[in-house]
Amino acid sequence: MLMRGWRGAKTWMLPLVTLALVAGGLAWFAGQEDLAAKLWTTATATVFAVLLVDIGIGLHRKDFGLDLIAALAMGGAIAFGEYLAGIVVALMFTGGQFLETFAQNRAGREMTALLSRVPSRAARYQSGRIEDIAVSGIAPGDLILVRRGEVVPVDGIVAGNAAVLDESALTGEALPVRRTSGQAVMSGSTNAGDAFDLQATSAAADSTYAGVVRLVEAAQRTKAPMVRLAARFGLAFLALTLTIATSAWALCGDATRALAVIVVATPCPLILAVPVAVVSGISRCAKKGVLVKDGGALEALAVARTVLLDKTGTVTDGRARLIEIKVQGDLDALELLRLAASLDQSSPHVVAQSLVTAAHERGLQLDVPSDVRETPGSGLTGRVGSQNLIIGGWAFVSTGIEDSHFRREIEAWIRRDGTVAVVVAIDGALAGAMLLADQIRPEAGFVLRHLRQAGIARIVLVTGDRADLAAGVAAFVGVDDVISEMKPEDKTNAVKMEQARNRPVVMIGDGVNDAPALAAADVGIAMGARGAAASSEAADVVILLDRLDKLVDAFQIARRSRRIALQSVYAGMGLSIAGMIAAAFGYLTPVEGALFQEAIDVAVILNALRALGPPIAIGVASPRLSKEDLLALEAEHRALADVVDDIGITADRIARLPGKKAKDELERLDRGLRDRLLPHEKRDEQVYARLRRRNTGPDVLAGMSRTHMEIQRQIHNLTVMRKAFDSDMPTETQLGEVQRLLHGLEAITRLHFAQEEEIYRSLEAE
Repeated sequence: MLMRGWRGAKTWMLPLVTLALVAGGLAWFAGQEDLAAKLWTTATATVFAVLLVDIGIGLHRKDFGLDLIAALAMGGAIAFGEYLAGIVVALMFTGGQFLETFAQNRAGREMTALLSRVPSRAARYQSGRIEDIAVSGIAPGDLILVRRGEVVPVDGIVAGNAAVLDESALTGEALPVRRTSGQAVMSGSTNAGDAFDLQATSAAADSTYAGVVRLVEAAQRTKAPMVRLAARFGLAFLALTLTIATSAWALCGDATRALAVIVVATPCPLILAVPVAVVSGISRCAKKGVLVKDGGALEALAVARTVLLDKTGTVTDGRARLIEIKVQGDLDALELLRLAASLDQSSPHVVAQSLVTAAHERGLQLDVPSDVRETPGSGLTGRVGSQNLIIGGWAFVSTGIEDSHFRREIEAWIRRDGTVAVVVAIDGALAGAMLLADQIRPEAGFVLRHLRQAGIARIVLVTGDRADLAAGVAAFVGVDDVISEMKPEDKTNAVKMEQARNRPVVMIGDGVNDAPALAAADVGIAMGARGAAASSEAADVVILLDRLDKLVDAFQIARRSRRIALQSVYAGMGLSIAGMIAAAFGYLTPVEGALFQEAIDVAVILNALRALGPPIAIGVASPRLSKEDLLALEAEHRALADVVDDIGITADRIARLPGKKAKDELERLDRGLRDRLLPHEKRDEQVYARLRRRNTGPDVLAGMSRTHMEIQRQIHNLTVMRKAFDSDMPTETQLGEVQRLLHGLEAITRLHFAQEEEIYRSLEAE
């Protein structure tokens, strides 16, 4: 912190030097050469004095190199009366310092402090009343009231009514959990249900959340400093400069030649080109929705070889989404969803809101419920239209419902790992159930493949979830290793183990439980759009949009910025060495050397500024989609969700329907597929045609067009099979064939939509 404050305090130097250079130049042109010399000398001496302090601090940390050459150049210019050369060197040096400070402080003010999430006040029961006290005043045994939406201030146990808690920030589990009376609750959890009483089992300083805060602070204190790109060249370049300068002085006995060598050698390609390329890369990342807090993080990101990925909220969406519906008899599945979502509008529960969102995505019109009563953590009862509904967990809804084959079927169907079930009863009869789950992000496969292409050798999935759930996600996305059931300190240890194997290590996460690991990693990347403030504060990079594919942008920009910086460094140092040799033989005076170095600076800075823009494509043109087209295509897929759902729902229940009803249902489905799905596929082909016209390379969309043909063929086969039914009574064999066709059509359509979304995002225009 002290060093950062010292660096920030030096931002006045660049305006001072610039003003002195301009004022001295005007005085020199006006014939006031003594005044010009005094102005230039004063400014150079000021920068020289500050630089000596920097060098002293650096030597104490065993860090030296670039600053020493600049100090020698400025000190020598003052000593030998080369005042113009001195002020030019001072200008180059302070300009580089300003850019470096700008890069480090660009995002700091925009980050939310970790402690902002820690509650400072709590409601404690005392002598029959509730008093507002400081959290630090809570003692084990105190009874605390935790209101809806509040963060649990200390560890404790539920006293009285059950509690519904969002523990995602601590455990990574996306779905809310229910804690009954007597069960333990961790501090840092958020009350997602009604208010409940908590009996404290620890003081605030000893609680789980306070432990996470301490882990973050400890990780930040012990995190090894990054070795900057420019510093790697500094020591060797310093040795070469001193060798040439002393040799020139020794051979000809002219100290001015040695000064000219040092002035030419002022490592501006390192002092300026690297910060310019890095700041340009940071600016380009910001345009892409990625906030990089300092240049060191961008440089480390460019050479990273290992990535650790959190699961919930990072690889997965982090929210419960409807994945399947099962209904009784001939009840319409979407009508069941509409009724349930209508009643759930009255509940703030995250699962209830997920159902409302699913209904809106499918274009369902919701009714206003009445007589709504909620049992916190269990379910709802109420009326929608003329129907009485009960919605909630199995134990809440099934009470009092008669045993039947469908009851046993639903009870077995909802027992699926990694899901939460919402059961619905209508007018006292079991109507069906819906499964919700935290789904893998559609872009996850694209991201991991491009990370491999970018040079990442090892990808590890780390999560606090159960081993079976983690293994399922790992098998889908294809990682090198998976570590599950981890606590915050376990993730930090995993980072340290990977650092011992191969550095730098990148950690990507979004929850409070990820914050210590993000702080300990060489580069911590937080999913900041919906993630916890703790992870954003601890991270070096924050993805501001809720899209994992922005991670690929960050890696690609970092690597390109580093390549451009290295080009500038190699070219600039090569020209500087040539200039040093010329100065050693007396062909360049100190002022001429400073101007020569200035010309090199302009060249390398212009090259470094290329990092601000996209790469220039040479040869094969790449097809691109505008952001508006991308959003429109993704919106079409969301609007067709009910059609795709209907394929699977019809396949599931077609065999249970009477013959005439089964035929009518298939006719309705066939009509919906032809009226909505096939026109969408034709519009997609028009998009493909536009992309092909912009592409001079191979037809990368040929396989997608082939899938369109297969979907069209399957729908045609459905029509043919439906029309082949004997009168109004399809046989069991015919219905079995239709079921197989529908299951295949649903699978290929869902896969095709996922492939399209991945391709479309990869083709998004700059």
